[in-house]
Amino acid sequence: MRRLLLVTLLSLCPFTVGTCVAAESGPSHHGSASKARDLPQIRASKVLKVLVNQSRNSSGEVKGEPVGVEYYRLRALEHALNARMDPQQRITLEIVPRAKEQLIGALLRGEGDLVAPGELVDAAQLRDVAASAPVLDQVTLQLVGRQGDRTFTRPDQLSGRTVALTSASAAGPVIEQINQQLALRKRAPIKIEWVDPTLAVEDVLEMVQAGIYPLTVVERPIAQRWARVMPKLRVNGRVALGRPQAVRWYARKDAVELMLGVDRFLASYRAPDNQDAAFERIYRRQYRVQNPLARQDRQRLASVRGVLQKHAAEQQIDWLNLAALAFKESTLDPGARGMGGAHGLMQVTPSAAQRVGVSDTATVDGNVQASARYLALIRRKFFSSPQLNERERMAFVLAAYNLGPERVQAMRAQARRRGLNGNQWFFQTERIAMEEAGMGTVTFVNSVNKYFLAFNRERSRLEQPLRR
Repeated sequence: MRRLLLVTLLSLCPFTVGTCVAAESGPSHHGSASKARDLPQIRASKVLKVLVNQSRNSSGEVKGEPVGVEYYRLRALEHALNARMDPQQRITLEIVPRAKEQLIGALLRGEGDLVAPGELVDAAQLRDVAASAPVLDQVTLQLVGRQGDRTFTRPDQLSGRTVALTSASAAGPVIEQINQQLALRKRAPIKIEWVDPTLAVEDVLEMVQAGIYPLTVVERPIAQRWARVMPKLRVNGRVALGRPQAVRWYARKDAVELMLGVDRFLASYRAPDNQDAAFERIYRRQYRVQNPLARQDRQRLASVRGVLQKHAAEQQIDWLNLAALAFKESTLDPGARGMGGAHGLMQVTPSAAQRVGVSDTATVDGNVQASARYLALIRRKFFSSPQLNERERMAFVLAAYNLGPERVQAMRAQARRRGLNGNQWFFQTERIAMEEAGMGTVTFVNSVNKYFLAFNRERSRLEQPLRR
């Protein structure tokens, strides 16, 4: 199974399914505002709390190397604020990752002093905050598709087509304005597919590259950055979507001295020429998700659907989770051979299967049974808490399947010590995995998650009665 199997998993305990609480999408309520900390209070505390978009594009480190686009700027801001200051008054940045739609609300509640989103923010969210000078100016929204697909030169050519967007994307209001113009001309609107909250902008770009989503719209700097590591993307530069805007940082309106310091810094800051060197080196081989619903793969899935559904039902697992894992492990090929004796649809080793009571993994039935039992065992022993919703639970199970459950539990504890959400894998606990173990497990979980979402979009078709 190419996994770290721990002897501690052998002690089984009853599994109780907790109440599932789905992650909420869309803007969160701002709640009651607290008194802002201005620069004197920040210096007194010696900590500047910066709320960043939890997207890997905006923030993140891989084994000590920064790959988030805001990291260099923020570290340079830290240096500028500490220049010529007495050591007793120097401050340290504390990075606080949040979902993009939660950033402004968290700022107003006092959970951070500064917001650095790394993307455009819908103006409707910004009524109660102060904006910095431009971090990046004249930023346009770009239509992004896949190489080989149709090119577009005008927004009205998107009539009737679907565009995938992340929650709180600045493209949402722009597309709504285009749709108003299309309605006047009695043309079909552009359809917006708001994607699952486990996906960030770079995930959607990868799924566009794979052909899972047809199109998306992102800020031009983001499109250009990720196109360097996703060569099958096509940036439709001739389609003008909305007016150019500025990417800015945000603070509370009464944090006057802080914003003055930020603006002074931005006036002279210039990004280093090699800013994306680590980003390109680390990510170039990471984003290789395929479309699991291409014709041949759809036929393969149909041929093993029955056995996947049988063992998924026995272990109370969504069968599409097993299908997604099988696609990641073997591209649904029962004859696949891997390293260390791993083989079959789920890439199970005979010794691993024997630990969960399965003696024959040469057959598709035994292979799937062993994998399903092992996943259920990890879930039952380590991740049965009702505080986990089912999507996060499955992510933790997959991370443990890949990295070892006790190591993942240690990462959850480390996440909590760092002020992160130890009950959330995506964008929270995975940050610890990126820092300590690199991108391997993060890419594994993300890939399986994307395959699940791709299958889930077609669930009704995939679950139609099999022809006899």
